[in-house]
Amino acid sequence: MSHRLPRVLSGLDLPLAELTAARIDGEVYAVDECFSPLDEFEATPHRALALLASFPRRLIAEQHTAAWVLGAQPAPPVVHQFCVSIETRTRPTIAMRISVREVVIDDDDLLDVGGLPVTTPLRTAVDLARCAVDFGERDLRLAAELMRIGGFGVDDCAELLNRRRNLPDKRVALERLVAAASLQRGDPSLR
Repeated sequence: MSHRLPRVLSGLDLPLAELTAARIDGEVYAVDECFSPLDEFEATPHRALALLASFPRRLIAEQHTAAWVLGAQPAPPVVHQFCVSIETRTRPTIAMRISVREVVIDDDDLLDVGGLPVTTPLRTAVDLARCAVDFGERDLRLAAELMRIGGFGVDDCAELLNRRRNLPDKRVALERLVAAASLQRGDPSLR
C-alpha cells in the first residue's frame, strides 16, 4: 500500500527542519510558508491550502493575496492581505505578515478555493485600484491580468463600484481600471 503525501505540507504535517531538508534535497518546493511535493504542479488550490495552513479560516484573501491565489501574481506578497465582513465580530489580528480590514462584501464577491474564501478576480481588481496608495506599473499589469483571468471589463468594474453609495475613491479606481483594460487589450501606447 503506497502512502500519498498531502498536496501541501506544513509544520503540522512534518517538522519544519525535515521539510526544509526535503526542499534542499529537491523533494519539495516552497508554497509561501508551506511546501508541496515536486510531482504536484503549483496551482490555485496549492496556494489556498498554504494559506489555510498558516492563517485563521475566517479570513478572506483579498487584494495582492487574492491575486497570488488566483494566479495573477507570481509570488506571494510579503504582507498577506485579508479582510472580514463588517458583519463578522472579530478582534484585530496582530501578526508580522498579515493585514486585515473590515469590509462590506457580498457572497457573489467571493470564491471558495479549497475551503479558503477569496475575492473574485473582479472584486480583487476593483479593490486594488481603489485601495492602492501608489498604483504603479506593477498594479496596472496585475489589474489587467485579473481582467484576463476573470473575463470582465470596465463596465463590470463600474457596476461593482456603483453598488455602494458612499464608497471612497470610485473615480480614481475607475480611471486606473480603464488604463488596465487598455493594457489588457494590448494598447501599444501603454507598453
